[in-house]
Amino acid sequence: MRRVVPALLALALAATACGSEAAPQEGARTLTVFAAASLTESFGALGKRFEAQNSGVTVKFSFEGSSALVQKLTQGAKADVFASADKANMDKATKGEVIDGQPSVFATNRLAIAVGKGNPKGIKGLADLAKDGLTVVVCAPQVPCGSAAKKVQRSSGVTLKPASEEQDVKSVLAKVQSGDADAGLVYVTDATSAAAKVDKVDFPEAAGAINDYPIAVVKDAPQAQLAGLFRDFVLGEEGKKELAKVGFGTP
Repeated sequence: MRRVVPALLALALAATACGSEAAPQEGARTLTVFAAASLTESFGALGKRFEAQNSGVTVKFSFEGSSALVQKLTQGAKADVFASADKANMDKATKGEVIDGQPSVFATNRLAIAVGKGNPKGIKGLADLAKDGLTVVVCAPQVPCGSAAKKVQRSSGVTLKPASEEQDVKSVLAKVQSGDADAGLVYVTDATSAAAKVDKVDFPEAAGAINDYPIAVVKDAPQAQLAGLFRDFVLGEEGKKELAKVGFGTP
């Protein structure tokens, strides 16, 4: 008995130790969100709040152009939530059968002109971007901000000759920030978020190309229930308040 009792105690302690090591992992979940690049700041802040309100949850974001994210999803990339910067790319995801249920529009956005601090070129509106001697950058046509840029050009009769067409709005903004471009067509929200590094020039023609931002749970999402909670969180009051901080409009 003297030998058996210590052995049993040792086994009991070992089992307890294993249990204590496993305990912190209980409820640990990672929510993967594919979101348009223009949502970087707002969704980053909302992700932290969502983590704080849901113990054991980590929100992992992939921010890119909406068209690139749709392509990844249709090619089999795993995600739980998709938030697009326009309905067109969400429609592609729906037709590609990678979306579960009906998408919901949670915000709107419009274009603005990003220029260097102090607006050294004196840009006052869209027509100024067509002047000789300016280096202007825009988003590629398949990207929501590029599609909006094409739309305002058609409606206004202003034809731009961009030095480059970028794959997401943050790349346009980066070229203006670095001085590689004199001006770039970005979203109001991006220019507002980068107010310390660029100035924003609003132009009335932007009202003719308002983008709706839809969000949806991805089909066969690894964390389907959690994805639904995040979608509802974005659609709720906290989501609206955070999005409004940088200039997103309400649907």
